[in-house]
Amino acid sequence: MQISANFDSGNIDVISAQDPSNIQLAIKKDHQSDFYQWFHFKLHNNEHVEHVMHLTNAGKSAYVEGWENYQAVASHDRQHWFRVPTTFDGEKLTITFTPEFDTTYFAYFAPYSYERHQDLIHSAQLDIDCQLQVLGQTLDGRDISVLKVGEEGEGKKVIWLTARQHPGESMAEWFMEGFIDRLLDEDDGVARSLLNSAVFYLVPNMNPDGSARGHLRTNAKGVNLNREWQAPSMQSSPEVYLVREKMLATGVDMHLDIHGDEALPFNFVAGCEGIPSYDDRIKALEEKFKNVLLAITPEFQDDKGYDKDEPGQANLTVASNWVGEQFKCLAYTVEMPFKDNDLLPDFSVGWSDERSSLFGRDFLTAIYHVVDDLR
Repeated sequence: MQISANFDSGNIDVISAQDPSNIQLAIKKDHQSDFYQWFHFKLHNNEHVEHVMHLTNAGKSAYVEGWENYQAVASHDRQHWFRVPTTFDGEKLTITFTPEFDTTYFAYFAPYSYERHQDLIHSAQLDIDCQLQVLGQTLDGRDISVLKVGEEGEGKKVIWLTARQHPGESMAEWFMEGFIDRLLDEDDGVARSLLNSAVFYLVPNMNPDGSARGHLRTNAKGVNLNREWQAPSMQSSPEVYLVREKMLATGVDMHLDIHGDEALPFNFVAGCEGIPSYDDRIKALEEKFKNVLLAITPEFQDDKGYDKDEPGQANLTVASNWVGEQFKCLAYTVEMPFKDNDLLPDFSVGWSDERSSLFGRDFLTAIYHVVDDLR
């Protein structure tokens, strides 16, 4: 029996792996950080017997409530990911599985590899409406890439989407893949109309270093990028620094920051009610955007989510709050579950890569319905 994580986004420490009925594992912390929860490892064993794998330090992970009613994902081919029996006793997370094949991969959520990221941005640049821009490099030397879709023009809005500031939230890049695929579909009337009204700047992965390293929440230096937006630096958070500089150069009329939530089994959005400049105009835009989503997809709801900030109490180090205040625009954090969507459960795959991608496609329709009202 062999267990390894020496690959893109891999994360596990092997404590003991002699007995298939009692495999002892531990999740590694993010580099220079106490955050941990993302795991991704490979089990190889020619004996197709029941394997009981205990993630022994799950009870002290970043979001312990994330393990409640959670089921890990597994794959034999790294293409189709399905849920497997998983329990949590308050201390350890236990995955029980009998492999059908010699090698099985397990993960916290369906991974989105750096190689797939490269395929996404470079295939997108082949479209006549898309330009691939490199803003600079991360601390590990990876490109900070943005896709510009459409052209500026008089009266055209500037719409930004950023995703995966927290690298373990891989559903965010699956969302972006669906969004980009639809936006570049020349036969899609919503996409064509939007490109007549707006130019898009899309960052599918804000944190490629953390993604490749198998981090949950931080970059190569252990920095939480979604707490850097008020005062980023090239030394600690070049990802935010360079994207923010580009935003200041282009202006922003709308911003969506795409994330995943460990605990809540729902899709929802979080606005910037607590920023100093929040007013009735922004409130009306928020309500219209949410109402369109409620009308077009049963995957979205607005009853469960984060508590709203009191007026003037927003944390301006958070992306959507800083952007909303800086540009006086509609700015939302979009959250998807690691578990399942309790409103529309799928016991085989839970909330999944494919559902995240389809959800991203739905957001074009919501943007279409508010784009003319953004300014």
